[in-house]
Amino acid sequence: MFAIHPQLLADCHALGRLPATHLLLHKNAAVPWCILVPETDLANLLDLPVAQRDAVLADCKRVSDYLVGSLGCARVNVAWIGNLVSQLHIHVIGRNPADACWPKPVWGHLEPTCDYSPAQIAAIRAGICGA
Repeated sequence: MFAIHPQLLADCHALGRLPATHLLLHKNAAVPWCILVPETDLANLLDLPVAQRDAVLADCKRVSDYLVGSLGCARVNVAWIGNLVSQLHIHVIGRNPADACWPKPVWGHLEPTCDYSPAQIAAIRAGICGA
């Protein structure tokens, strides 16, 4: 049975399902940082069957469109690293020149700040998931 890695659940708010992935929101509200988790045992996005990979990338595009169109992010960084959590998960992060660690990557440069309010979480969930 599929389960999201406990570290991802500890670091994030679970927002729901997109067509091909589980959608998480990183708890650090310094930057809008979503994490998408496809249901697979494979660790590399490029190893997914083509149809599944395309569906996962479509979910990434959906999140990216929200970050740019609704939150006004100037850039969107997308990565799947897996050094600390081996379960395949894709980071989709909205960036702006005024954000907390611009122009550096968020990994290792983002200080802990505040969490999202329940209303902010609900708004992001509705904006991306439509519910």
